[in-house]
Amino acid sequence: MYRLYWSPSTGAFAPEALLNEIGARYERVFVDTRKNEQSSPDFLKLNPRGQVPALELPDGSVMTESAAMMLTLCERHPESELLPPPGEAARAQLYRWLFFAVANIYEAILRRYYSDRFTVDPMGGEAIQRQAEKDLVSYWGIVEQEALSESGGLQGAGFSLLDIYLSMLAAWQPQAKDVLETHPRLARMVGRVSQRPAIAPVWNEHFALKAQA
Repeated sequence: MYRLYWSPSTGAFAPEALLNEIGARYERVFVDTRKNEQSSPDFLKLNPRGQVPALELPDGSVMTESAAMMLTLCERHPESELLPPPGEAARAQLYRWLFFAVANIYEAILRRYYSDRFTVDPMGGEAIQRQAEKDLVSYWGIVEQEALSESGGLQGAGFSLLDIYLSMLAAWQPQAKDVLETHPRLARMVGRVSQRPAIAPVWNEHFALKAQA
């Protein structure tokens, strides 16, 4: 059995949604970030960086980094068909866009919300936020026009872990509603992910209150 250490509106959404989609057995351990439990000695033994989520595998080993968890789960459960087979072009393209999302979109979202982590200048946060917002406009445009286009590299992948991961990032995006209105392909992806029977309960738990705010 898997054990997922989670908190709402964190990267825990992606591996939990995937676990549900796969139908794997797992238990959840709530980490109350409002009480800073991610910095407790017990949690730091799981993830020295004090970040949620963490995933304990059936053999007792622990993983961090949500994208790595997703790849591992898909490799362990190939019957789910949420990762194209090794050697296929679709798998190469999925890797391409997954790492694009991790290195660029996720990083820019962090800069937007946690600008103080990216500078030692107490007056520098506003400029970092503005640049992050500019970068996000560019990155989502690339996803919309290239990755999700009819000729894009993801067409052969079908529904995959990347749909889940990109949808999570889109839900985190500042002014997420405006972004989806101007990126119809992305909006369709988010709609499909958020309404899948196995994923909808997790989506609502992580994002419903945010959407209503």
